[in-house]
Amino acid sequence: MKLFVDGRKNVFEILQQKISLEDKTIWFHCASLGEFEQGVPIMEALKKLKPDHKIVVSFFSPSGFEIKKNTVLANAVVYLPMDTPSNARKFIAAIHPSIALFVKYEFWPNYLFELQRKNISTLLVSGVFREKQIFFKPYGGFMRNALAAFDHFFLQDENSETLLQSIGFKNITVSGDTRFDRVSHQIEMDNTLKFAEEFKGNSLCIVCGSTWPEDEAVLLDYINSAPENVKFIIAPHKIEPEKIEVFTKKFLKKTVLHSNIEVVNISEYAVLIIDCIGLLSKLYSYADVAYVGGAIGKTGLHNILEPATFGVPIIIGKNYEEFPEAIHLRDLAGLFSIKNAAECGKILGKLINNDDFRNKTGMISGHFVNKNTGATQKIVNYINTISK
Repeated sequence: MKLFVDGRKNVFEILQQKISLEDKTIWFHCASLGEFEQGVPIMEALKKLKPDHKIVVSFFSPSGFEIKKNTVLANAVVYLPMDTPSNARKFIAAIHPSIALFVKYEFWPNYLFELQRKNISTLLVSGVFREKQIFFKPYGGFMRNALAAFDHFFLQDENSETLLQSIGFKNITVSGDTRFDRVSHQIEMDNTLKFAEEFKGNSLCIVCGSTWPEDEAVLLDYINSAPENVKFIIAPHKIEPEKIEVFTKKFLKKTVLHSNIEVVNISEYAVLIIDCIGLLSKLYSYADVAYVGGAIGKTGLHNILEPATFGVPIIIGKNYEEFPEAIHLRDLAGLFSIKNAAECGKILGKLINNDDFRNKTGMISGHFVNKNTGATQKIVNYINTISK
C-alpha cells in the first residue's frame, strides 16, 4: 500500500522530465506484470514501426511497476494516477498520445472519456470479458458508455465477442492472446543456465513455477516420496526468506537454495529452490513436467504458456475458470487440474512413469502455442491503417 500511494506522488514530475510537448507518444496501460507481458510483443513491434514515437507505460499495481520501471521498451514508466476527471485531463495532456492501448482489462471511465473527448485512438488488446462484469448488468449503463471510447476491441476469445455484441458493440476482432507471441519467441532465445544443467544431470525434472504456500502444500507429499531419478526446481512467486526456510525444512530430500549453489556440488541435491527472480522462463526449458502455481488457491493462475512453449505437460490447481488458455489446453489434454495432494501425486506419478504419455502430452502443449500465435500482427496491421 505504501508503494501504491507513494509511487503516485511524482508521476507528473517524471513525465515532465521524460516527455516533451513536441514528442509523439504511444500509451500502454497495464494493470500489473502479467498485462505488461501481454503488451511486450506490441511494444516491440511498434518501436520498429514507429521509431519516432516514445512509449509511455502506466501501471496500476506496484507488482508490475517495481519490476518493470526500468524496462528498455518504454521511455517513461509511471503509476496511473487515480481515476478522477482532473487526473485524467492532466495525465493525458502530459503524455498527449496518438494511440492509447489498454491491455486485457482495467477500464477507467474518466481516462476513457478524456481519450474520447480528445479524439485519441484507443484500443483494447488481449481483451477478456466475463458475464459477471458490470457492463452486462442492467445497472451498468455508465460503464457501458465508457466502453464506447474504444475504437476497436482485440479479444482473446469468442465468448468475449458474444458478450460485447450483446450490448451493441461490433468493432471487434477475435485476435487471440498476445502472450502466445511473447512466449513463442522464448524458445528461439538462449535459455542455457549452467547451474540448471548441472542440477538436472540425467534425471527427470519437475519445475514448479510461481508457487504459493497452498501450491507447496499439495506438492510436498509427492516430492518427499518421488523416485530417485526425479528432481525438483521450485520457484516461489514471492521471495520471502522466512517462509522459504520453513518450507525447506519440510523436505525429506536434500535441498539447496539458488543463493547457495556456488558453495556446494549442486548435482548431489534433489530439490533446488530459486530464491531470486528473473529465471523462471528459462528454467522451464529444463522441465519434463511443469506445475504452475496460483490456481489451487484464489491468488490467480500464473502463466501456463511459458512452459507450454517448450512442449511440457502442465499441472495446475482447480481455480482456473477465468483463464481461457488453461480451459483450452485442458480440453486438448495438454494440461491437468488437481484439487488436492492425492490428485497431484497421482498425475505426477503417471507423467513420470509413462514416457509415452508424458511426451504426447508435452507435444500437445507445444502445438497449442504454435497454433495460437499471430495476435500481435493483427493489432499492428490495424494500427497501420489508422496511423496518420
